[in-house]
Amino acid sequence: MYEAGTVVSLAGGQYRLREALASSAYGVVWRADSLHATGSVALKLVNLEQMARAPSGLRARWLACAATEIAFLRGLAPWDGRHIVRLLDSGEHAGMPAMALELLDGDLAAWLQREAAHGRALAPDRALAWVGQVNQALAKVHANGWRYLDLKPGNLLLDGASDSVKLADFGTNRRLDDLRAHTYAGTANWQAPEQFFPDAGGYATEARTDYFALGGLLYYLVCGRLLRYSSACGQAWQAHGRDAAASLLAERHGRPAVLQADEAALFAGRLGAGAAAGLALLRALLAERPAERPRHALDISRGLADTLAAMQAAPLRSAA
Repeated sequence: MYEAGTVVSLAGGQYRLREALASSAYGVVWRADSLHATGSVALKLVNLEQMARAPSGLRARWLACAATEIAFLRGLAPWDGRHIVRLLDSGEHAGMPAMALELLDGDLAAWLQREAAHGRALAPDRALAWVGQVNQALAKVHANGWRYLDLKPGNLLLDGASDSVKLADFGTNRRLDDLRAHTYAGTANWQAPEQFFPDAGGYATEARTDYFALGGLLYYLVCGRLLRYSSACGQAWQAHGRDAAASLLAERHGRPAVLQADEAALFAGRLGAGAAAGLALLRALLAERPAERPRHALDISRGLADTLAAMQAAPLRSAA
């Protein structure tokens, strides 16, 4: 249990807890004041109460996730941090791994919920810009030898000063040089088919598994709603847990379609003159087989740029 005022000592300095900001399966994030420098940080700590209650296997997995996140962020060169949350310090507290991260302006999921509550929709060009930034972050993850496997708005942090987003929470990362089928990882609402529907050996993911989630994010930001495919996977997981894939297959007599015709029409309508390029990119990202998705982040960047260029050229053509 943590309390405001507690001082946490890490390798590079000390931090005084101020207020709890968020929590996850095994972690808690606090706003903390640095006692050796000016300003505040986001201090990510292991949830001691949940850790004490968890079975030994789950505790080991949580600790491995924390170690993976620290290892990945430590491995980034200073110039690699664009659109990835910066690690400022790390160490141990109460015998558990802890890290100090740059303090940003909350996660994208909460921000979108507040905007929707006020009846405000995200402008399509802003959505494209943010997806482009996430694409850059994924490119850094992949270039450093990892696949991310948990892309969702809750793992994107807003930097209000630059109107940009940064990728956070790297505990689900898996090495790209180990493509053996693995145990379940990630969040059902945002998973590619190969990440939700296991084969005989487990879940066979790769770098392009992240691109499917990027496509889901693109649709979500432009249209303000989840794909029905994604919602079906999430609901099945909530109802059936580890048996979700089998239950969904039995209920639907096969896998549900990823992008349905009315969803494609809605997406195209939101993009206006950028519909053709944007829809081509969306279909590529959401391809059911990884081999049919874009091969590289540059292909995605070009698709986003073509979409935005077509949208921006439309008023000029109208004026002419």
